[in-house]
Amino acid sequence: MWGTSSVHKRVPTKDLVAEFDRGEPISDRMLKSAGQEGINPSWKLSFPHVCVATISSFLFGYHVGVVNEPLESISLDLGFAGNTLEEGLVVSTCLFGAFLGCSFSGWIADGVGRRRGFQLSALPMIIGAAMSATTNSLEGMLLGRFLVGTGMGLGPPVASLYITEISPSFVRGTYGSFIQIATCLGLIASLFIGFPVRSIPGWWRVCFWVSAVPAGLLAIFMEFCAESPHWLYKRGRIGEAEAQFEKLLGSLHFKSALTELSRADKGDESENIRYVDLIRGRHSRVVFIGSTLFALQQLSGINAVFYFSWTVFKNVGVPSNFANLCVGFANLSGSIVAMTLMDKLGRKVLLLVSFIGMSVAMGLQATAASFSGPVTLYLSVGGMLLFVLAFSFGAGPVPSLLLAEIFPNKIRAKAMAICMCVHWVINFLVGPAVLPCWND
Repeated sequence: MWGTSSVHKRVPTKDLVAEFDRGEPISDRMLKSAGQEGINPSWKLSFPHVCVATISSFLFGYHVGVVNEPLESISLDLGFAGNTLEEGLVVSTCLFGAFLGCSFSGWIADGVGRRRGFQLSALPMIIGAAMSATTNSLEGMLLGRFLVGTGMGLGPPVASLYITEISPSFVRGTYGSFIQIATCLGLIASLFIGFPVRSIPGWWRVCFWVSAVPAGLLAIFMEFCAESPHWLYKRGRIGEAEAQFEKLLGSLHFKSALTELSRADKGDESENIRYVDLIRGRHSRVVFIGSTLFALQQLSGINAVFYFSWTVFKNVGVPSNFANLCVGFANLSGSIVAMTLMDKLGRKVLLLVSFIGMSVAMGLQATAASFSGPVTLYLSVGGMLLFVLAFSFGAGPVPSLLLAEIFPNKIRAKAMAICMCVHWVINFLVGPAVLPCWND
C-alpha cells in the first residue's frame, strides 16, 4: 500500500555506505544509480503517510478544545457544578498527562520506532475517551482525561520526527505545516461538535466518543505506513531503510537519500546519548535554543487568547460559539499561508514576521484599552484576531519543524522530548498566571 515498484538494477547498499565510511568519493556509477541530480522526487509518494501522521495532530487539537463548551454540562451531570477547582482539574489533568507522555516520547520513538510510537499514542486516547464518555463520577473523568493527555503528549513529538524524516526536502516545510493545520482543524471540529451540548442532554458524552474514531484510524492506518528510514538506519537495519526510502521517494532517489543519511550520521553510530548529555554535554546549546523557542511560543500568551478571547467578543455582543469559531478560522488561515510560504521564505523569516505581527497586535489591544467607545471594542477584537493570525503564521508551526530538522539524527527523538516538555510546563503555568488578571 502506498508504495512504488522498481525495475532498475540495484546497487548493493553495503557498497554505497562503505565508500562513505572509507572517506572515498562516490563513483559516477553510484551517483547515477542513486538518482538524477536536479530532479525532485514525487511528493505524491510520501503524501499519504504524512496525512496519516497528522491524525495525531488533529486529535491533539480536538482534545484541547473538546471541554470548552461542554464543561458546564459535564460539571452539572457529574455533580461538581460551581466548583472552579474541580472544573480546572478536568483541564489541567490532561496537561499533566501530556507532560508525562511527552517525557517518555524520546525513549518510545527510539525504542520501538515512529510507527509504533503513533500506535501507542492512539491507545490511551481511545481508552481515555471511552472512560470520559461513560463515567458517572469526577474521578472517572479525571482518569480518562489523564489517559488522553498521555497520548496527546506522545503524539506531537513523534509526528514532528516522522514527517521531517519521511518528507522530500523540497516540500518538508509544507508537510511540516500540516501539523499546525491539522491541529487547527481538530480545534474547529471540537467546537462544531460541541454546539448541541446546551440543547441536547448528555451530548458531551458524544463529544468524547467521536474522538475515539480518528484515534482508531491512526492505529490501523499506521500499520500500512512506512517506517522512518532514519530510525531504521540508526538501528543498523540499512537494507530496510533502503526499502523505505524507495517507497517514499521512488526508484530514482532512494540511493542518494541513503548516502546523504550515511554522510550525516558518519561516526555517530557508537555513541549512546543520554538525557543528561543533552542538558550538560556538547549538544546542550542546540537543545537550549530549541527549548527557548518553545518557551517563547507559549509565553507569547497564545493559550490565554484561546482560553479567554470569548470575553473580548462578549463585550461587543458576539456569542461565545461564534467567537471561538472566529479565533479557530483565523488560526487556520495563518497556518495555510505558512504552508504556502514555508519552503519559499524559510523558517527564520516566518518566525521573525510572526513575532513582529504578534507585537503589533498586542500594541493595538494595549492602545484600545486606553480609550473608550466603539472604536476601542473594534480595535480589541481586531488585535485579538491579528494576534492569532500572526501566531499561526510562524510561531505556531515553525518550532517543531525547525528543531526536527536541526537536531542530528542520533539525538533527535530525545531532544524533541525535552523541548516539548518545556512546552507543556509553560502551557500549564500560563493559565493560572493569567486567570487572576482575567478575574480582575
